[in-house]
Amino acid sequence: MKALLPALVLSAICPTAIAAGIQVQNAWARSTVEGMKMGGAFMTLRNESNTPDTLIGGSSPVAERVEIHTHINDNGVMRMRQAKDGVALPANATTEMKPGGYHVMFMGLKRPLKAGEKIPVTLKFKQAKAQTVQVEVKNAPQQAASQHNHAGAAHQH
Repeated sequence: MKALLPALVLSAICPTAIAAGIQVQNAWARSTVEGMKMGGAFMTLRNESNTPDTLIGGSSPVAERVEIHTHINDNGVMRMRQAKDGVALPANATTEMKPGGYHVMFMGLKRPLKAGEKIPVTLKFKQAKAQTVQVEVKNAPQQAASQHNHAGAAHQH
């Protein structure tokens, strides 16, 4: 019981979700404007287990679909592509999903994502149980917004 109390207190104050050995930290999404049908979310995933896993997708009430995407260099043109096999989460390792790399993609946004709100996103894994995290919506820094515009102007699918 003594060991459980500090863990409960820490889980109440730490913005981390834990399920079946996968920790999700610093989850955030870019704000969008009216008419945007896509949006992106980023986070750090820590696989605390001794077994590799894979993030394969998700769902959210704010989008028709939630997919895992990455960027590839196609003859000098950066393009976003769905990572059909998901993103590998090696055992006892941290995987960062960030602008310009792997990210969660909201397809068919049902409404704009507004800075300051939190949206629920359920992440699905090959091995671990699915978990729902609260993703904070933030305004993207100007440089990142111009380089990684998820409205579709800067990327080709």
